[in-house]
Amino acid sequence: MTATFEYPDRADAYRTWNALDLIWHGGEDAVRNGLPHQQLAPAWQMLLLGDGSPTRHLRLLTGEPTEVDVIDMSAIGTDADGAPDLIQAVPSPRLRRQVWLRTASGQRLAYATSWWETRHIDDYLQNRSLPIWENLSRIHAELYRDVQGIYYGHSQPLEQAFNESGPFWGRHYLFWHHGQPLTLIYEVFSPYLQNYLGPMGGRGRARGKGQEARGKRE
Repeated sequence: MTATFEYPDRADAYRTWNALDLIWHGGEDAVRNGLPHQQLAPAWQMLLLGDGSPTRHLRLLTGEPTEVDVIDMSAIGTDADGAPDLIQAVPSPRLRRQVWLRTASGQRLAYATSWWETRHIDDYLQNRSLPIWENLSRIHAELYRDVQGIYYGHSQPLEQAFNESGPFWGRHYLFWHHGQPLTLIYEVFSPYLQNYLGPMGGRGRARGKGQEARGKRE
């Protein structure tokens, strides 16, 4: 199945997405080795740095099904879209998808933006109202979640959407399928999850691994 999209005028096609304004950013070394516990508590590191399904983790934490509210499906063509540099691994033309992950009772727990090759998105997201992992599980896709970066920063739109004060923790990763990059995903988690995971830790103020906060989204 092949997706077909209209390409509207540039002003309409380019909707913003909610990247964090960075206080701190960690790359592959931080992901591989973990962070000092005073910077990010162990339970939060398991959520952010692990390669398991976040929707599965959220369901186990809350005891409720994890549901998806799709808020944006925009054709962006060959544009880099202000995304992490790994967007270049996803063939163009591309489509950007933005969602809220929430409990069945309505509590927003996470925000996610993903970038897909336009021609094949319907092959993998056959039911767009379901989380990505459930779509891919239904077609028995063998996947590898390759976490590449972790973020700590502010976002006024996410403060309003989560009804929680920042800063927030987020990450980006590639999904690999049959040795090829399938999609790039950028996720930010709500501090509401402290009700299940406990305090986040030292709120990210340490400069772990020698990384400095950067204005560029990597």
